[in-house]
Amino acid sequence: MDGGTDEKRMRLRYAGSCWVCGVQLPARAEAIYERTTKTVRCVSHDVLSPIEPADAGAVDAAVVDVVESGTAGASARREFERRKAKREERIRAAHPKLGGLILTLSSERQSTTAWDTGAAGEERLGKGLDGLASDNVRLLHDRRIPKSRANIDHLAVTASGVYVIDAKKYRGRPHLKIEGGLFRPRTERLLVGSRDCTKLVDRVLRQVDVLRGLLDIDVPVHGVLCFIEADWPLIGGTFTTRGVQALWPSKLYPQLQAGGPYTGDTIAAMHRQLAEALPPA
Repeated sequence: MDGGTDEKRMRLRYAGSCWVCGVQLPARAEAIYERTTKTVRCVSHDVLSPIEPADAGAVDAAVVDVVESGTAGASARREFERRKAKREERIRAAHPKLGGLILTLSSERQSTTAWDTGAAGEERLGKGLDGLASDNVRLLHDRRIPKSRANIDHLAVTASGVYVIDAKKYRGRPHLKIEGGLFRPRTERLLVGSRDCTKLVDRVLRQVDVLRGLLDIDVPVHGVLCFIEADWPLIGGTFTTRGVQALWPSKLYPQLQAGGPYTGDTIAAMHRQLAEALPPA
């Protein structure tokens, strides 16, 4: 619920303190976030205009470095709804009397339902990732790559580095097919069932390159393909191809929560840097 165009009632992803009374607000507490000043306050303070505090220094101490993580699957969901609405409009215009019946009895094109499936996969993984959010696991969802039509599904900034995560809701078993060797060049192909999905690896590698161009050269950037509903075996199953990991959510989450060289302040700084460089899609 928004109290105004500059305010948003939200459940805090990270701990902060109320700029009005100074009380500590733990992560996941409900609070009012003021976008312009990047401060938070208790929901009990019905402040719709600036208040002159008794101690100006107290306000500075209460400022919280809030970065909105974005909405997982937002751009894919919008594209699905746009295509769906355009088809409905076209059919109703061509068949004023029977348009409703035609829409009821016919199915969306596969090229349209693919956007719905993709959005569902991103939304599901995004929900799981949000459950890990802490000072040491900071997330960004559905980020646009400037000067490109491409977007990054999920980013996780963690103690062990930055993870570029591409969510896929595919059926079939992901596996690696290796060809060549001694007498001809070695090639690796990512297959899901019998479907050649090698281009997914190429896409993640391009995204990893974008991130490496934004961060300090020493920061590790990990590429991940996370298959949501694939037919994984009971034992083993995960693999790496050209530096990109292929796995499923329960295998990804422990990696994001593992320790590493980066602490809370550094993680927060990298998180803000990426949020500013990669706007919501």
